[in-house]
Amino acid sequence: MFTPNSLLPSQLDGSLLKVGIVQARFNPEITQALAQACLAELAANGVKPERITHVYVPGALEIPLALQALAHIEEPEPFNALIALGCIIRGETYHFELVANESGAGVSRVSMDFHVPIANAILTTENLSQALARQTEKGREAARVAIEMALLLEQLA
Repeated sequence: MFTPNSLLPSQLDGSLLKVGIVQARFNPEITQALAQACLAELAANGVKPERITHVYVPGALEIPLALQALAHIEEPEPFNALIALGCIIRGETYHFELVANESGAGVSRVSMDFHVPIANAILTTENLSQALARQTEKGREAARVAIEMALLLEQLA
């Protein structure tokens, strides 16, 4: 018998899940590495490639709208989890704060409005070296978070 939160990361089974990924094209060297790590971890935890929808948007501000569009899909079946992949590196202007805050708020709003777990792997870093240091682990972590939360919500339903 399953009790909520009793799953260990090594016990994650995503074989029955449908997962959507929204990847920003801005900072492509980082977002592509995030995606590769995420896809590898989804596969390692049983998510079938044909059950993954992977779409691209220009940048982090566009991620929430694409997540919302995926969350609207009900046929033939809804997504069990969504994943946001992006990278925002601080510059010299206030634009960093605007993009980081608004993209994060949008991701959370879509998750709550549609009652779908969204793993937010939009990196917000001070510089490129911080992004490079986090890209692989954050991609893997996003996959695990998406699977774990999808399984938890199924059990709580």
